[in-house]
Amino acid sequence: MGAVAVVPARGGSRRLPGKNLVEVAGKPLLVHTVEQALAARRVAEILVSTDDERIAAVARAAGASVIERPAELAGDHASSESAVLHALDARGGPDPEIVVLLQATSPVRRPSDIDAAIALVEDGDADSAFSAVPGHVWLWEETPDGLRSVSYDWRARPRSQDMAPQLMEDGSIYVTRTALLRRTGNRLGGRIAAHRMAHDRPIDLDDARQLPELEAALIALGDERPGH
Repeated sequence: MGAVAVVPARGGSRRLPGKNLVEVAGKPLLVHTVEQALAARRVAEILVSTDDERIAAVARAAGASVIERPAELAGDHASSESAVLHALDARGGPDPEIVVLLQATSPVRRPSDIDAAIALVEDGDADSAFSAVPGHVWLWEETPDGLRSVSYDWRARPRSQDMAPQLMEDGSIYVTRTALLRRTGNRLGGRIAAHRMAHDRPIDLDDARQLPELEAALIALGDERPGH
């Protein structure tokens, strides 16, 4: 029956109020993701999960079906997985073989990226997949005992060209066999694959200062629709 795409889009946002509806590159942020999903050949159905009437109206106008998300699944600590599972339950009918989580706040993707990520699971050996960008991250974490290097050993700092290839999740696309998601409650599991995106750094909108960069990235994507 094709994959079902779920787009969680709650109304609450502390740092950027109303961010799922903020206008970016000429349209509400959410609409970019809905239109990309509609143009993806391997997506059969698009569900927007929201607790907000304005978001619901925009989603319907863009061509998505809307799942009304209860308040207990729309708080700051609710997981995306809980929203996806609720959407599947509320949708009714038999489960699709594959479910796709598309995050509206990470819309720098093409329909062909969605299709390619689905193909890793639908046509390949993977049970789940995520979109990623290549790169090396000199990552540290703050601990009660001070800073600790995470992605490398600072005492024997390697050259980037000598490091093993690294991939960063860009937060845009997650594909999971529905049975796996129901069994584990996790978007990733089993045999995991990665779809490499064309851009070189992820953008997850969380602050108004990111808007110019996000707008430029979306405009650079151009128009990619079936037949174009």
